[in-house]
Amino acid sequence: MKAAVLVSPGNLELQNVPDPHASPGELILKVGANTLCGTDGRILRGEKTAGIDFGVILGHEIAGYVTEVGEGVHGYSEGDLVAVNPTVPCLRCYYCKAGFDHLCDHAKLFGYAISGGLAEYIRIPAEAIVRGGIYKVAASVTPVEAALSEPLGCVLNGASNYKPSPGDTVVITGAGPIGMLHTQVARLHGATNIVVSDLSESRLEKVASLGATHTVNPKETDLKEFVFDLTGGIGADVAVLCIGAHALVNDALGVVRKRGRVNAFAGFPKGGISEIDPNIIHYRELFVSGGSNCRRETQEKALQLIASGQIDVKSLHTDTYVLDDVVEAIEYAASGRGIKVAVVPE
Repeated sequence: MKAAVLVSPGNLELQNVPDPHASPGELILKVGANTLCGTDGRILRGEKTAGIDFGVILGHEIAGYVTEVGEGVHGYSEGDLVAVNPTVPCLRCYYCKAGFDHLCDHAKLFGYAISGGLAEYIRIPAEAIVRGGIYKVAASVTPVEAALSEPLGCVLNGASNYKPSPGDTVVITGAGPIGMLHTQVARLHGATNIVVSDLSESRLEKVASLGATHTVNPKETDLKEFVFDLTGGIGADVAVLCIGAHALVNDALGVVRKRGRVNAFAGFPKGGISEIDPNIIHYRELFVSGGSNCRRETQEKALQLIASGQIDVKSLHTDTYVLDDVVEAIEYAASGRGIKVAVVPE
């Protein structure tokens, strides 16, 4: 079969590799779709190597159809569409036992240590199945939508940390696909004002159609002044950073009210430092959190929200590439010209 193999840092090759077959306890999927995220671009550029085994097949936002069911596997049949949680936790470490399996100290990830979805077929190891990360998908859900349950699951996990509530004013920095998902989650939780900031007018127009009540281009309007005017001088209840730019961290701290919540959802360049005024946190008693990966339960919830139509991921899918053009697909996704890009085998 064809597969996108990471040969060395920044060197991704489309290779012919042996077809996988199901050993006892395993599944084989024919890949239906693998959607791309910013991490794929960082890997392709050689900027991210930590935790990645060279020789691995990339791709971690995965959905596919069961083609082989290994001996001893129950609950799956040939033809079932399933979504894959990229994290295979140990279920034994402190974080797993505390219910935070996405922070597992010994986790293995699809597309990092386990070959992922940028291929024609993917082998699902027994440990991923028995640890609860392979989800059967409702008949109404497409492979691309199923793959996008992974980033939505990440957003739901982040939201569980910053806790959007009815009546809140939520500020979201960045109108990329993640900002668009946070917008919909804030709307779902009953936020009154959802303010999204971005430099792209086309993305601001799109995010408005998904529930943003106000959009701000920071080149034209001062975001802090806008938010404080909107809230009668109080400030936002929540600020979510969906752009990993160090200069924006202090801005997020400054836009929320006293006892407001700030979430650093985006990943930031390794080795960089954000300069902040800690007195903003101290005197305004702010709550600062992060958001890393998705838990098994948040991806399951994401699939339910997609199937019910409460969250729209379908309209985020703007471009589809075939596997033969995988490098071009990752470069295009990294350029920001599309929103979510899917790679399909053929």
